Amino acid sequence: MNKILMIEDDLELAEILTEYLEQFDFKIVTEDDPFKAVSILKLEPFDLVILDLTLPGMDGLEVCEAIRERQDIPIIISSARSDVTDKVTALALGADDYLPKPYDPRELEARIHSVLRRYETKVSQKDEMKSDFKCDTSSMQIHYKGRALDLTNAEYGILSYMIQKQGNVVSREDLIHNVNAINEDSSNKSIDVMVGRIRNKLGDKSLIESVRGVGYKLIK
Repeated sequence: MNKILMIEDDLELAEILTEYLEQFDFKIVTEDDPFKAVSILKLEPFDLVILDLTLPGMDGLEVCEAIRERQDIPIIISSARSDVTDKVTALALGADDYLPKPYDPRELEARIHSVLRRYETKVSQKDEMKSDFKCDTSSMQIHYKGRALDLTNAEYGILSYMIQKQGNVVSREDLIHNVNAINEDSSNKSIDVMVGRIRNKLGDKSLIESVRGVGYKLIK
């Protein structure tokens, strides 16, 4: 059973969609408060998010950005806003699909299945990518294609975090806040130096791609 979080302040619509989707073995959790919804996602596992854009206190585009910064989870935008800019922005922020209201619940159900299929393929490809890396958290050791890498604590923290986020952009701020061995006062330049050393130790500098003005992405 797939668990879906529906962030929707039209509770009547949410009830109609919930009743319809539960026929297809989906478990629907509805939340009309965007701040609570973002918090729920941190505490509970979900397979997909259905997100309205017009929400109280926080725009749906901000919610989409907040979710995508922390999680790689499918997001379907469900919105009555017809401005093409909203659609373009939502997709640029990481939404997987955009469904303009009003729509037939059958179309939403079809979109959900389509997005979940694509996501399962994406996860499978990521798992295949990660197979080149073996992380032993107890010994803080990383092997790449069977070869043990001689890493400092900070380098181990950076690379292991990139492996977790493989295929996604990791900002320098993400590394500072998520790698214990990096001092919070570290400069962008010091992060760049450590990443450069990791590239050299991997023996393939193309594995870590620089994303200008943002950070890095570990790729196949």
